[in-house]
Amino acid sequence: MVEIPPVEEPVEFKALGGIAVVASNSWAAMEGRKKLKIEWDSGRNATFNSPDYRKTLEATSLKPGDIRRKEGDIDAAFAGAAKVVELAYWSPHFVHAPMEVPAAVANVKDGKCEVWGCSQDAQALRKYTAQAIGMDPANVTSHVTLLGGAFGRKSKPDFGAEAAIISKAIGAPVKVTWTREDDIRNGYYHACAAEHVRVALDANGKAVGWHQRSVFPPIMSIFEAGQKKPGTWELDFGLTDMPYDVANVCLESGDADPHLRIGWKRSVQNIFHAFSICSAADELAAAANRDRVEHLLELIGPARQIDLTKGGVKDYFNYDNSVETYPVDTGRLSSVVKLAAEKAGWGRPLGERHGMGIAAHRSFLTYVATVIETEVSKDGVVTIPRVVMAVDAGTVVNPDRVMAQMESACIYAMSAIFFGEITAKDGAIQQGNFDDYPVARMTSSPRVIEVHLVESTAPPGGVGEPGVPPFAPALCNAIFAATGTRIRSLPISQHDLKAI
Repeated sequence: MVEIPPVEEPVEFKALGGIAVVASNSWAAMEGRKKLKIEWDSGRNATFNSPDYRKTLEATSLKPGDIRRKEGDIDAAFAGAAKVVELAYWSPHFVHAPMEVPAAVANVKDGKCEVWGCSQDAQALRKYTAQAIGMDPANVTSHVTLLGGAFGRKSKPDFGAEAAIISKAIGAPVKVTWTREDDIRNGYYHACAAEHVRVALDANGKAVGWHQRSVFPPIMSIFEAGQKKPGTWELDFGLTDMPYDVANVCLESGDADPHLRIGWKRSVQNIFHAFSICSAADELAAAANRDRVEHLLELIGPARQIDLTKGGVKDYFNYDNSVETYPVDTGRLSSVVKLAAEKAGWGRPLGERHGMGIAAHRSFLTYVATVIETEVSKDGVVTIPRVVMAVDAGTVVNPDRVMAQMESACIYAMSAIFFGEITAKDGAIQQGNFDDYPVARMTSSPRVIEVHLVESTAPPGGVGEPGVPPFAPALCNAIFAATGTRIRSLPISQHDLKAI
Protein backbone atom coordinates (compact mmCIF):
# COMPACT_ATOMS: atom_id res chain seq x y z
CA MET A 1 0.00 0.00 0.00
CA VAL A 2 1.06 3.58 -0.67
CA GLU A 3 -0.47 6.60 0.99
CA ILE A 4 -1.10 9.54 -1.34
CA PRO A 5 -0.99 12.67 0.84
CA PRO A 6 -4.23 14.64 1.24
CA VAL A 7 -4.57 17.43 -1.28
CA GLU A 8 -3.89 20.98 -0.10
CA GLU A 9 -5.92 23.92 -1.35
CA PRO A 10 -6.07 25.25 -3.90
CA VAL A 11 -6.72 21.79 -5.30
CA GLU A 12 -6.00 22.70 -8.94
CA PHE A 13 -5.17 19.41 -10.72
CA LYS A 14 -3.31 17.79 -7.86
CA ALA A 15 -3.73 14.19 -6.74
CA LEU A 16 -6.75 14.04 -4.47
CA GLY A 17 -5.15 11.85 -1.80
CA GLY A 18 -5.94 8.41 -0.41
CA ILE A 19 -4.58 4.88 -0.24
CA ALA A 20 -3.23 3.06 -3.30
CA VAL A 21 -3.17 -0.73 -3.40
CA VAL A 22 -0.25 -1.96 -5.51
CA ALA A 23 -0.48 -5.38 -7.13
CA SER A 24 0.77 -7.28 -10.16
CA ASN A 25 -2.55 -6.94 -11.98
CA SER A 26 -5.74 -4.88 -11.85
CA TRP A 27 -7.94 -7.67 -10.49
CA ALA A 28 -5.63 -8.31 -7.55
CA ALA A 29 -5.46 -4.58 -6.81
CA MET A 30 -9.24 -4.24 -6.81
CA GLU A 31 -9.68 -7.32 -4.61
CA GLY A 32 -7.06 -6.00 -2.22
CA ARG A 33 -8.81 -2.66 -2.04
CA LYS A 34 -12.04 -4.36 -0.96
CA LYS A 35 -10.29 -5.76 2.09
CA LEU A 36 -8.98 -2.43 3.33
CA LYS A 37 -10.41 -1.07 6.56
CA ILE A 38 -9.95 2.67 6.63
CA GLU A 39 -11.36 5.39 8.86
CA TRP A 40 -11.75 8.48 6.71
CA ASP A 41 -11.83 12.07 7.89
CA SER A 42 -14.71 13.61 5.95
CA GLY A 43 -13.24 17.08 6.29
CA ARG A 44 -15.01 20.42 6.10
CA ASN A 45 -17.62 19.18 3.62
CA ALA A 46 -18.99 16.41 5.84
CA THR A 47 -22.34 18.18 6.17
CA PHE A 48 -22.72 18.91 2.45
CA ASN A 49 -26.18 17.83 1.31
CA SER A 50 -27.57 18.65 -2.12
CA PRO A 51 -31.16 19.60 -1.15
CA ASP A 52 -29.91 22.11 1.43
CA TYR A 53 -27.32 23.47 -0.96
CA ARG A 54 -29.94 24.04 -3.62
CA LYS A 55 -32.05 26.02 -1.18
CA THR A 56 -29.02 28.15 -0.31
CA LEU A 57 -28.22 28.95 -3.93
CA GLU A 58 -31.86 29.69 -4.75
CA ALA A 59 -32.08 32.03 -1.76
CA THR A 60 -28.92 33.80 -2.94
CA SER A 61 -30.44 34.24 -6.39
CA LEU A 62 -33.16 36.40 -4.80
CA LYS A 63 -30.68 38.82 -3.24
CA PRO A 64 -28.69 41.62 -4.87
CA GLY A 65 -25.44 40.35 -6.36
CA ASP A 66 -22.39 41.59 -8.22
CA ILE A 67 -23.41 43.51 -11.33
CA ARG A 68 -21.69 42.13 -14.42
CA ARG A 69 -23.52 44.07 -17.14
CA LYS A 70 -25.92 46.98 -16.81
CA GLU A 71 -27.55 49.09 -19.52
CA GLY A 72 -30.33 51.65 -19.33
CA ASP A 73 -32.44 52.19 -16.22
CA ILE A 74 -33.52 48.77 -14.98
CA ASP A 75 -35.41 50.11 -11.96
CA ALA A 76 -37.48 52.50 -14.08
CA ALA A 77 -38.22 49.70 -16.55
CA PHE A 78 -39.76 47.54 -13.85
CA ALA A 79 -41.49 50.44 -12.13
CA GLY A 80 -43.28 51.35 -15.34
CA ALA A 81 -43.91 47.82 -16.62
CA ALA A 82 -47.40 46.76 -17.65
CA LYS A 83 -46.47 43.24 -16.54
CA VAL A 84 -43.54 41.56 -14.82
CA VAL A 85 -42.68 37.91 -15.48
CA GLU A 86 -40.55 36.23 -12.81
CA LEU A 87 -38.93 32.86 -13.43
CA ALA A 88 -36.50 30.53 -11.66
CA TYR A 89 -34.41 27.75 -13.19
CA TRP A 90 -32.22 25.04 -11.68
CA SER A 91 -29.44 22.96 -13.18
CA PRO A 92 -27.79 20.29 -10.98
CA HIS A 93 -24.20 19.15 -10.74
CA PHE A 94 -23.15 16.98 -13.67
CA VAL A 95 -20.07 14.83 -14.17
CA HIS A 96 -18.25 14.07 -17.41
CA ALA A 97 -18.64 10.26 -17.20
CA PRO A 98 -16.62 9.34 -20.30
CA MET A 99 -16.81 5.67 -21.30
CA GLU A 100 -13.01 5.45 -20.97
CA VAL A 101 -12.02 6.19 -17.37
CA PRO A 102 -8.87 8.16 -16.45
CA ALA A 103 -5.66 6.12 -16.67
CA ALA A 104 -1.93 6.77 -16.59
CA VAL A 105 1.44 5.00 -16.42
CA ALA A 106 4.45 6.55 -14.69
CA ASN A 107 8.05 5.49 -14.28
CA VAL A 108 10.21 7.44 -11.85
CA LYS A 109 13.82 6.39 -12.24
CA ASP A 110 17.29 7.92 -11.88
CA GLY A 111 16.01 11.41 -11.13
CA LYS A 112 13.70 11.50 -14.11
CA CYS A 113 10.08 10.63 -14.78
CA GLU A 114 8.17 9.50 -17.80
CA VAL A 115 4.39 9.57 -17.67
CA TRP A 116 1.88 8.30 -20.21
CA GLY A 117 -1.67 9.52 -19.80
CA CYS A 118 -4.95 10.05 -21.64
CA SER A 119 -4.59 13.78 -21.05
CA GLN A 120 -6.10 16.66 -22.98
CA ASP A 121 -3.19 18.84 -21.86
CA ALA A 122 0.34 17.47 -22.16
CA GLN A 123 1.80 20.54 -20.46
CA ALA A 124 -0.49 20.21 -17.45
CA LEU A 125 0.28 16.49 -17.22
CA ARG A 126 3.97 17.33 -17.05
CA LYS A 127 3.55 20.21 -14.60
CA TYR A 128 1.39 18.43 -12.03
CA THR A 129 3.34 15.18 -12.27
CA ALA A 130 6.56 17.08 -11.52
CA GLN A 131 4.91 18.99 -8.68
CA ALA A 132 3.56 15.80 -7.11
CA ILE A 133 7.01 14.21 -6.79
CA GLY A 134 9.05 17.36 -6.18
CA MET A 135 10.89 17.16 -9.49
CA ASP A 136 11.99 19.83 -11.94
CA PRO A 137 9.53 19.76 -14.88
CA ALA A 138 12.57 19.66 -17.18
CA ASN A 139 13.15 16.11 -15.94
CA VAL A 140 9.60 14.97 -16.67
CA THR A 141 8.50 13.72 -20.07
CA SER A 142 4.76 13.45 -20.72
CA HIS A 143 3.35 11.23 -23.45
CA VAL A 144 -0.26 11.74 -24.51
CA THR A 145 -2.13 8.57 -25.45
CA LEU A 146 -5.44 8.29 -27.26
CA LEU A 147 -8.07 9.93 -25.05
CA GLY A 148 -11.26 8.05 -25.66
CA GLY A 149 -14.04 10.24 -24.25
CA ALA A 150 -12.87 13.27 -22.28
CA PHE A 151 -15.26 16.27 -22.45
CA GLY A 152 -12.95 18.35 -20.23
CA ARG A 153 -12.33 15.75 -17.51
CA LYS A 154 -8.96 14.65 -18.88
CA SER A 155 -7.59 18.17 -19.07
CA LYS A 156 -7.16 17.76 -15.31
CA PRO A 157 -4.31 15.22 -14.99
CA ASP A 158 -4.58 14.32 -11.30
CA PHE A 159 -4.49 10.65 -12.26
CA GLY A 160 -1.02 11.12 -13.82
CA ALA A 161 0.23 12.72 -10.62
CA GLU A 162 -1.10 9.71 -8.68
CA ALA A 163 0.82 7.28 -10.87
CA ALA A 164 4.06 9.24 -10.37
CA ILE A 165 3.65 9.37 -6.59
CA ILE A 166 3.18 5.61 -6.40
CA SER A 167 6.00 4.87 -8.85
CA LYS A 168 8.42 6.96 -6.83
CA ALA A 169 7.33 5.22 -3.61
CA ILE A 170 7.86 1.67 -4.88
CA GLY A 171 10.71 2.31 -7.32
CA ALA A 172 8.99 0.68 -10.28
CA PRO A 173 6.70 1.58 -13.19
CA VAL A 174 3.05 1.88 -12.16
CA LYS A 175 -0.20 1.86 -14.07
CA VAL A 176 -3.16 3.64 -12.46
CA THR A 177 -6.67 2.98 -13.73
CA TRP A 178 -9.64 4.61 -12.08
CA THR A 179 -12.80 2.56 -11.71
CA ARG A 180 -16.09 3.95 -12.94
CA GLU A 181 -17.06 4.57 -9.31
CA ASP A 182 -13.79 6.40 -8.68
CA ASP A 183 -14.46 8.67 -11.62
CA ILE A 184 -18.07 9.51 -10.80
CA ARG A 185 -17.57 9.91 -7.06
CA ASN A 186 -14.21 11.71 -7.07
CA GLY A 187 -14.01 13.67 -10.29
CA TYR A 188 -14.36 17.31 -11.24
CA TYR A 189 -17.98 18.41 -11.43
CA HIS A 190 -19.87 20.77 -13.65
CA ALA A 191 -21.32 23.51 -11.46
CA CYS A 192 -24.95 23.43 -10.44
CA ALA A 193 -26.74 26.74 -10.88
CA ALA A 194 -29.74 28.71 -9.64
CA GLU A 195 -30.90 31.25 -12.21
CA HIS A 196 -33.44 33.95 -11.36
CA VAL A 197 -34.93 35.87 -14.28
CA ARG A 198 -37.25 38.89 -14.17
CA VAL A 199 -38.58 40.43 -17.37
CA ALA A 200 -40.49 43.71 -17.60
CA LEU A 201 -43.06 43.92 -20.40
CA ASP A 202 -44.71 47.02 -21.84
CA ALA A 203 -48.40 47.26 -22.80
CA ASN A 204 -47.68 45.54 -26.14
CA GLY A 205 -45.95 42.60 -24.50
CA LYS A 206 -42.48 43.74 -25.58
CA ALA A 207 -39.59 43.07 -23.19
CA VAL A 208 -38.27 46.41 -21.95
CA GLY A 209 -36.27 45.17 -18.96
CA TRP A 210 -34.25 41.97 -18.37
CA HIS A 211 -32.85 41.31 -14.91
CA GLN A 212 -31.05 38.02 -14.32
CA ARG A 213 -28.99 36.68 -11.46
CA SER A 214 -26.77 33.61 -11.88
CA VAL A 215 -25.54 31.74 -8.80
CA PHE A 216 -23.16 28.80 -9.11
CA PRO A 217 -19.98 27.48 -7.46
CA PRO A 218 -17.11 28.86 -9.54
CA ILE A 219 -14.37 27.06 -11.40
CA MET A 220 -12.06 29.68 -9.92
CA SER A 221 -12.42 27.89 -6.57
CA ILE A 222 -9.99 25.16 -7.64
CA PHE A 223 -7.35 27.79 -8.35
CA GLU A 224 -8.00 30.14 -5.40
CA ALA A 225 -8.72 28.63 -2.00
CA GLY A 226 -11.95 29.95 -0.50
CA GLN A 227 -13.09 31.62 -3.72
CA LYS A 228 -16.88 31.94 -3.93
CA LYS A 229 -17.14 34.44 -6.78
CA PRO A 230 -17.04 33.38 -10.43
CA GLY A 231 -14.37 34.92 -12.61
CA THR A 232 -15.59 37.41 -15.19
CA TRP A 233 -14.77 34.88 -17.91
CA GLU A 234 -17.14 32.38 -16.28
CA LEU A 235 -20.03 34.82 -16.73
CA ASP A 236 -18.94 35.45 -20.32
CA PHE A 237 -19.98 31.88 -21.11
CA GLY A 238 -23.50 32.82 -22.12
CA LEU A 239 -24.67 35.41 -19.57
CA THR A 240 -22.94 38.75 -20.11
CA ASP A 241 -23.31 38.31 -23.89
CA MET A 242 -27.07 37.74 -23.62
CA PRO A 243 -28.12 38.77 -27.16
CA TYR A 244 -31.70 40.01 -26.83
CA ASP A 245 -32.77 43.47 -27.95
CA VAL A 246 -33.87 44.81 -24.57
CA ALA A 247 -33.24 48.45 -23.69
CA ASN A 248 -32.71 47.94 -19.97
CA VAL A 249 -30.52 45.08 -18.82
CA CYS A 250 -29.01 44.08 -15.49
CA LEU A 251 -27.05 40.83 -15.24
CA GLU A 252 -25.64 39.78 -11.88
CA SER A 253 -23.82 36.92 -10.19
CA GLY A 254 -24.08 35.65 -6.63
CA ASP A 255 -21.56 33.98 -4.33
CA ALA A 256 -21.60 30.21 -3.84
CA ASP A 257 -19.43 28.17 -1.50
CA PRO A 258 -18.07 25.20 -3.49
CA HIS A 259 -18.05 21.81 -1.79
CA LEU A 260 -16.70 19.84 -4.75
CA ARG A 261 -13.88 20.16 -7.24
CA ILE A 262 -15.55 22.32 -9.87
CA GLY A 263 -14.25 21.94 -13.41
CA TRP A 264 -15.19 22.72 -16.97
CA LYS A 265 -17.32 20.31 -18.94
CA ARG A 266 -18.34 20.33 -22.58
CA SER A 267 -19.69 23.89 -23.21
CA VAL A 268 -19.05 24.95 -19.58
CA GLN A 269 -21.44 27.53 -18.06
CA ASN A 270 -23.19 27.93 -21.39
CA ILE A 271 -25.23 24.88 -20.35
CA PHE A 272 -27.19 26.57 -17.58
CA HIS A 273 -27.09 30.07 -19.02
CA ALA A 274 -28.59 28.92 -22.32
CA PHE A 275 -31.13 26.78 -20.46
CA SER A 276 -32.44 29.74 -18.46
CA ILE A 277 -32.26 32.44 -21.14
CA CYS A 278 -33.68 30.37 -24.00
CA SER A 279 -36.36 28.85 -21.78
CA ALA A 280 -37.39 32.29 -20.56
CA ALA A 281 -37.71 33.49 -24.18
CA ASP A 282 -40.09 30.60 -24.89
CA GLU A 283 -42.10 31.32 -21.76
CA LEU A 284 -42.54 34.93 -22.82
CA ALA A 285 -43.80 33.79 -26.22
CA ALA A 286 -46.22 31.34 -24.62
CA ALA A 287 -47.55 34.00 -22.24
CA ALA A 288 -48.18 36.31 -25.21
CA ASN A 289 -49.68 33.46 -27.25
CA ARG A 290 -47.13 34.15 -29.98
CA ASP A 291 -45.48 31.92 -32.52
CA ARG A 292 -42.20 30.91 -30.90
CA VAL A 293 -39.98 31.57 -33.91
CA GLU A 294 -41.51 34.97 -34.71
CA HIS A 295 -41.26 36.01 -31.07
CA LEU A 296 -37.66 34.81 -30.76
CA LEU A 297 -36.61 36.76 -33.85
CA GLU A 298 -38.26 39.91 -32.48
CA LEU A 299 -36.54 39.38 -29.14
CA ILE A 300 -33.14 39.03 -30.85
CA GLY A 301 -33.97 42.19 -32.79
CA PRO A 302 -32.29 43.79 -35.80
CA ALA A 303 -28.94 42.59 -37.10
CA ARG A 304 -26.22 44.35 -35.11
CA GLN A 305 -22.93 43.82 -33.33
CA ILE A 306 -23.42 44.11 -29.58
CA ASP A 307 -21.03 46.49 -27.85
CA LEU A 308 -20.75 44.97 -24.39
CA THR A 309 -18.59 47.81 -23.13
CA LYS A 310 -21.73 49.96 -23.03
CA GLY A 311 -22.94 47.71 -20.26
CA GLY A 312 -19.70 47.99 -18.35
CA VAL A 313 -18.30 44.64 -19.48
CA LYS A 314 -14.51 44.89 -19.41
CA ASP A 315 -12.10 42.42 -20.97
CA TYR A 316 -14.87 40.27 -22.43
CA PHE A 317 -13.36 36.77 -22.67
CA ASN A 318 -14.80 35.94 -26.10
CA TYR A 319 -13.09 32.54 -26.02
CA ASP A 320 -9.63 34.11 -26.14
CA ASN A 321 -10.32 35.98 -29.38
CA SER A 322 -10.82 39.65 -30.21
CA VAL A 323 -14.32 41.06 -30.60
CA GLU A 324 -13.12 42.85 -33.72
CA THR A 325 -12.51 39.50 -35.42
CA TYR A 326 -15.36 37.67 -33.70
CA PRO A 327 -18.10 40.16 -32.73
CA VAL A 328 -21.31 39.15 -31.00
CA ASP A 329 -23.44 39.30 -34.15
CA THR A 330 -27.20 39.03 -33.72
CA GLY A 331 -27.71 38.83 -37.48
CA ARG A 332 -25.92 35.50 -37.56
CA LEU A 333 -27.99 34.28 -34.61
CA SER A 334 -31.23 35.21 -36.36
CA SER A 335 -30.06 33.51 -39.55
CA VAL A 336 -29.60 30.13 -37.87
CA VAL A 337 -33.01 30.49 -36.21
CA LYS A 338 -34.62 31.01 -39.61
CA LEU A 339 -32.70 28.17 -41.22
CA ALA A 340 -33.45 25.65 -38.47
CA ALA A 341 -37.15 26.57 -38.48
CA GLU A 342 -37.34 26.26 -42.26
CA LYS A 343 -35.60 22.88 -42.40
CA ALA A 344 -37.70 21.53 -39.51
CA GLY A 345 -40.96 22.54 -41.20
CA TRP A 346 -41.89 24.82 -38.33
CA GLY A 347 -45.64 25.28 -38.02
CA ARG A 348 -46.68 22.05 -39.73
CA PRO A 349 -49.46 20.06 -38.02
CA LEU A 350 -48.31 17.62 -35.36
CA GLY A 351 -50.12 14.75 -33.65
CA GLU A 352 -51.54 14.68 -30.16
CA ARG A 353 -48.88 15.04 -27.44
CA HIS A 354 -46.33 15.98 -30.10
CA GLY A 355 -44.52 19.29 -29.93
CA MET A 356 -41.68 21.33 -31.37
CA GLY A 357 -39.30 23.52 -29.42
CA ILE A 358 -36.58 25.89 -30.55
CA ALA A 359 -33.55 27.49 -28.92
CA ALA A 360 -30.58 29.42 -30.28
CA HIS A 361 -27.30 30.27 -28.61
CA ARG A 362 -23.84 31.63 -29.42
CA SER A 363 -20.89 29.89 -27.81
CA PHE A 364 -17.26 29.31 -28.74
CA LEU A 365 -17.68 31.89 -31.54
CA THR A 366 -20.30 29.73 -33.29
CA TYR A 367 -24.06 30.24 -33.66
CA VAL A 368 -26.38 27.26 -33.29
CA ALA A 369 -30.16 26.98 -33.45
CA THR A 370 -31.78 23.68 -32.52
CA VAL A 371 -35.34 22.55 -33.23
CA ILE A 372 -36.46 19.42 -31.44
CA GLU A 373 -39.58 17.47 -32.23
CA THR A 374 -40.77 15.35 -29.36
CA GLU A 375 -43.57 12.97 -28.50
CA VAL A 376 -44.66 12.34 -24.92
CA SER A 377 -46.74 9.22 -24.39
CA LYS A 378 -49.61 9.09 -21.92
CA ASP A 379 -47.26 7.10 -19.70
CA GLY A 380 -44.87 10.04 -19.66
CA VAL A 381 -42.23 8.49 -21.93
CA VAL A 382 -40.38 11.09 -24.02
CA THR A 383 -39.17 10.17 -27.49
CA ILE A 384 -37.41 12.43 -29.96
CA PRO A 385 -38.31 11.64 -33.57
CA ARG A 386 -36.19 14.42 -35.01
CA VAL A 387 -33.60 17.08 -34.20
CA VAL A 388 -32.76 19.80 -36.71
CA MET A 389 -29.71 21.98 -36.15
CA ALA A 390 -28.55 25.04 -38.07
CA VAL A 391 -24.91 25.96 -37.52
CA ASP A 392 -22.93 29.05 -38.47
CA ALA A 393 -19.35 28.18 -37.56
CA GLY A 394 -17.80 30.62 -40.01
CA THR A 395 -15.53 29.08 -42.61
CA VAL A 396 -15.90 25.30 -42.52
CA VAL A 397 -13.02 23.21 -43.83
CA ASN A 398 -14.35 19.73 -43.04
CA PRO A 399 -18.18 19.63 -43.08
CA ASP A 400 -18.38 15.97 -42.06
CA ARG A 401 -16.36 16.65 -38.91
CA VAL A 402 -18.61 19.59 -37.98
CA MET A 403 -21.75 17.53 -38.47
CA ALA A 404 -20.31 14.67 -36.42
CA GLN A 405 -19.54 17.05 -33.56
CA MET A 406 -23.08 18.44 -33.61
CA GLU A 407 -24.61 14.96 -33.67
CA SER A 408 -22.46 13.88 -30.73
CA ALA A 409 -23.37 17.08 -28.88
CA CYS A 410 -27.03 16.08 -29.06
CA ILE A 411 -26.35 12.67 -27.55
CA TYR A 412 -24.07 14.12 -24.89
CA ALA A 413 -26.57 16.82 -23.96
CA MET A 414 -29.36 14.24 -23.88
CA SER A 415 -27.35 12.17 -21.40
CA ALA A 416 -26.62 15.11 -19.14
CA ILE A 417 -29.83 17.09 -19.04
CA PHE A 418 -32.32 14.26 -19.41
CA PHE A 419 -30.85 11.68 -17.03
CA GLY A 420 -27.84 13.09 -15.22
CA GLU A 421 -27.76 14.47 -11.71
CA ILE A 422 -24.94 14.36 -9.19
CA THR A 423 -26.10 14.64 -5.59
CA ALA A 424 -24.31 14.53 -2.24
CA LYS A 425 -25.42 13.27 1.15
CA ASP A 426 -23.32 13.86 4.26
CA GLY A 427 -20.41 14.97 2.11
CA ALA A 428 -20.35 11.93 -0.18
CA ILE A 429 -21.46 11.62 -3.81
CA GLN A 430 -24.40 9.24 -4.04
CA GLN A 431 -23.98 8.10 -7.65
CA GLY A 432 -21.31 5.65 -8.77
CA ASN A 433 -22.04 4.01 -12.10
CA PHE A 434 -24.40 4.05 -15.06
CA ASP A 435 -27.16 2.39 -13.05
CA ASP A 436 -27.65 5.56 -10.97
CA TYR A 437 -26.04 8.08 -13.34
CA PRO A 438 -27.55 6.94 -16.66
CA VAL A 439 -26.44 8.02 -20.10
CA ALA A 440 -28.46 8.04 -23.30
CA ARG A 441 -28.87 4.65 -24.94
CA MET A 442 -30.03 3.90 -28.45
CA THR A 443 -33.64 3.54 -27.32
CA SER A 444 -33.75 7.07 -25.87
CA SER A 445 -31.59 8.85 -28.44
CA PRO A 446 -33.05 11.04 -31.21
CA ARG A 447 -34.19 8.96 -34.19
CA VAL A 448 -32.94 11.50 -36.73
CA ILE A 449 -30.42 14.33 -36.35
CA GLU A 450 -30.09 16.77 -39.23
CA VAL A 451 -27.30 19.33 -39.32
CA HIS A 452 -27.44 22.24 -41.77
CA LEU A 453 -24.34 24.38 -42.17
CA VAL A 454 -24.44 28.05 -43.09
CA GLU A 455 -22.06 28.90 -45.90
CA SER A 456 -19.83 31.65 -44.57
CA THR A 457 -16.54 33.42 -45.19
CA ALA A 458 -16.28 34.53 -41.58
CA PRO A 459 -13.29 33.25 -39.55
CA PRO A 460 -13.74 29.68 -38.28
CA GLY A 461 -15.46 29.18 -34.92
CA GLY A 462 -15.46 26.22 -32.56
CA VAL A 463 -17.53 23.11 -33.19
CA GLY A 464 -16.75 20.68 -30.35
CA GLU A 465 -18.96 22.41 -27.79
CA PRO A 466 -21.53 24.83 -29.33
CA GLY A 467 -24.03 22.08 -30.14
CA VAL A 468 -24.67 21.30 -26.46
CA PRO A 469 -26.21 24.51 -24.98
CA PRO A 470 -29.37 24.86 -27.12
CA PHE A 471 -30.40 21.24 -26.64
CA ALA A 472 -31.82 21.46 -23.10
CA PRO A 473 -34.05 24.49 -23.66
CA ALA A 474 -35.17 23.26 -27.09
CA LEU A 475 -36.22 19.91 -25.62
CA CYS A 476 -37.94 21.47 -22.61
CA ASN A 477 -39.74 23.91 -24.89
CA ALA A 478 -40.86 21.00 -27.07
CA ILE A 479 -42.15 19.09 -24.06
CA PHE A 480 -44.17 22.14 -23.06
CA ALA A 481 -45.62 22.36 -26.58
CA ALA A 482 -46.57 18.69 -26.39
CA THR A 483 -47.95 18.53 -22.85
CA GLY A 484 -48.33 22.00 -21.36
CA THR A 485 -45.83 21.02 -18.66
CA ARG A 486 -43.09 23.60 -18.18
CA ILE A 487 -39.72 22.24 -17.04
CA ARG A 488 -37.55 24.69 -15.13
CA SER A 489 -35.49 22.19 -13.18
CA LEU A 490 -33.09 19.61 -14.63
CA PRO A 491 -32.79 16.71 -15.11
CA ILE A 492 -35.94 16.18 -17.15
CA SER A 493 -36.37 12.60 -15.94
CA GLN A 494 -37.33 13.80 -12.44
CA HIS A 495 -40.60 15.24 -13.79
CA ASP A 496 -43.86 13.32 -14.09
CA LEU A 497 -45.01 13.82 -17.68
CA LYS A 498 -47.98 11.48 -17.62
CA ALA A 499 -51.25 12.70 -19.04
CA ILE A 500 -53.61 14.27 -16.53
